[in-house]
Amino acid sequence: MANFLKQILATLIGLVLFVSLGFGGLLVLVAAVSLSSPKPQVKDKTVLTFNLAQGISDAGSGTQSTDPISSLLSGSPTEPISLRDAVRAIQTAATDDRIVGIYLYGSGQSGASTGFATLREFRDALETFRNSNKPIYAYSTGWNERDYYLTSVATEVVMNPAGDLEFNGLGSEAVFFGEALQKLGVEVQPIRAGQYKSAVEPFTRNSSSPEDRQQRQVLLNDLWQEVLTTVASHRDLTPQALQTVADQRGILLADEAQTSGLVDRVAYVDEVFATLATLAESDDRDDDLGFQRMGLANYVEVAEAESDRQGDEVALVYLDGDIVNGSGTTGQIAGDRTASLIRRLRQDDDVKAIVLRINSPGGSATASDAIAREVQLAREAKPVIASMGNTAASGGYQIATQAQTIYAAPNTITGSIGVFGLVPNVQKLANDNGITWDVVKTGRYADMLTLSRPLTPDELAIQQKFVDRFYSSFVDMVAKTRELPQQQVANIAGGRVWSGVNAQQIGLVDELGSLDDALQAAAEAAELGDDWYVEEYPKATPFRQELLASLFSTMVRSPASQDAVSQYVQRLQTELSRVQTLDDPKGLYTRLPFQLWID
Repeated sequence: MANFLKQILATLIGLVLFVSLGFGGLLVLVAAVSLSSPKPQVKDKTVLTFNLAQGISDAGSGTQSTDPISSLLSGSPTEPISLRDAVRAIQTAATDDRIVGIYLYGSGQSGASTGFATLREFRDALETFRNSNKPIYAYSTGWNERDYYLTSVATEVVMNPAGDLEFNGLGSEAVFFGEALQKLGVEVQPIRAGQYKSAVEPFTRNSSSPEDRQQRQVLLNDLWQEVLTTVASHRDLTPQALQTVADQRGILLADEAQTSGLVDRVAYVDEVFATLATLAESDDRDDDLGFQRMGLANYVEVAEAESDRQGDEVALVYLDGDIVNGSGTTGQIAGDRTASLIRRLRQDDDVKAIVLRINSPGGSATASDAIAREVQLAREAKPVIASMGNTAASGGYQIATQAQTIYAAPNTITGSIGVFGLVPNVQKLANDNGITWDVVKTGRYADMLTLSRPLTPDELAIQQKFVDRFYSSFVDMVAKTRELPQQQVANIAGGRVWSGVNAQQIGLVDELGSLDDALQAAAEAAELGDDWYVEEYPKATPFRQELLASLFSTMVRSPASQDAVSQYVQRLQTELSRVQTLDDPKGLYTRLPFQLWID
C-alpha cells in the first residue's frame, strides 16, 4: 500500500507541477533534482550492506525498466542491481581500506527472482571479498534454497530465533491449459521438431509428456547438485549430509538449522548490529543502527567513478528477454533493433571486441536467425565471445553458436535445439455462440491461416515442412559452428535442454566461466593487453526521460512484496502472456520448451 500511495502521490505532484510550471519549467526542475543529488561518500570503517529483496539482474541498466519516481521518494534505488555492477563493486570493496565488511540481510522471496547462474557469479565475488580477510555477515528471519545458496558464503550465518530455513530441494511445477482451452472451444494444433520441444504442451495437454519430465528431472538434478556442492564447501558439510537434511527436515526452525550446521548463530537483529558496530569500531549513537554503513547500490557509483576507462573498447551487449520481431520493448530482444546494434558495433573501428551476455529462453525463429547472422558477420571482423547467463536456450543458443567461444555457468540452462509452432482455431467457441463463416477463395490453401477452422492434414504437412526446414538449418548451424558431427548434434538436439556442466561435456559450450572471464577472453583475443575498458549496450535511457515518462504514466506497478496467492496468480498471467510474444511472421519459434519455475 505504501508503494501504491507513493505512485499516486508522485503522479499528482507531477501533474500539479506540469500545470503550474509548464513543460519547460518542469524540465528545469527535473534537471535540478537529478543534478543536485549528492555523490556517495565512503567514510572510514564502513560496512557494505545488501538487501536480498532488491535482487541482482543479469542484464545491464539499458535493458531494464526503471522506476525513478520511487527512487526519488524513497531516497534509494528500488530496481535490481545489474550483475556486472554488483560484482565490480564487491571486487573494488575487497581492496578498499575504507570497507571493513559486508552485511547481507533480508530475503529474495518477495522481490525479484534472481537466477542461479547470476547468484553464482555474485557469490564468487563475495568469496573473493571474504578471501581478502574481510568478514561477511548474513542475517534473516527466513531463507529459501536460492537465498541460502548465496548467503552460505558468509563468514557468519545468523538467523532470527523465530526464523526458518527452507532447504527441501528444488521443484518445478508446470501449468497446463489444454483442457481449459478445450472447454472454451479453442483448439490448438501443435507443430514441432524434436521430441523434447515441449513448449506446445501447456496448450495441448493436461500433464507433462514422458520426455519433458525426463529432461526437467535431469536439469533439476544438475542444478541441485551444484547447490549441494557449493554450499557444502563453505559449511564444513558433505553434499550427502545436506541431502539428508533436505529429505528428513525440509524446513528447519532456527535452532534446528544451527544444530544441522547450516547456521552459525541464532540471534536477534540488534545483536547482529552490535557485532557490526564492533567490527566498524563505532560508538556513533546518532546512527540508528550504531555503525557506519553504505548500501551496495550506492557503492556501485563509487566503484564506477574510480574505474579506469582508458584504452580500447570492448563492447558488452546484453541480450536479455524473449526474442521478438521488429523493435520490441524494454525487456525484449528485438530482432531489428538488436541486429542493427551489432551491425553498428561491427562497423565501429573503435570497438575492438564484442561480448554477448545472453539471458534468453529464445523466441521468434526469424528474429533469432537475423541476429545470429549479424553475429556471424561481426565475428568475421573482430573477436566475438558469448557469455551465457541463467538461460541461453533455443534462439538464445542459436545466437551464441556464432561466437568464436561460448562461456556458461555450471547452472546455466541452455541447448533446446528445436523449433515449434502453434496453430489455434476458435471454430467450436464461435459455433457454440452462433458465429459461423462462409469462405470464397481462388486457391485450395487460400484460407489456411484462418482461425475459423482446424488445419487439414495437407495444410499441417505444409506447416510441418517449414518447421522441419528451420530445425534442419538449426542442427546444421550447430554442427558447423561447434565443429561436431551431424549425427552427434542430432542426438543431443531434439529440443532438449541441458545444464551448463552437461553442455560443456557434450560440446555445446567451450568453457565454464563468468562474465568477467568472457570479457578477459575477448580482450586477449583482440590482443589488447591490460589497456582496455568495457562499454555496455544498449544504452540506458537518460534519467530525465525516465522521470518524465514515469510522472505521466498511467501504469501503477504492483508492490514488490506479494502474498503467496498473488504471486501464483501473477505466475499464471506470465504463462498466458507468453502468447503475446509469439509474433514470428512464419509462426515458428526457437524457444525454451517450458517456462521453468524453480522453487
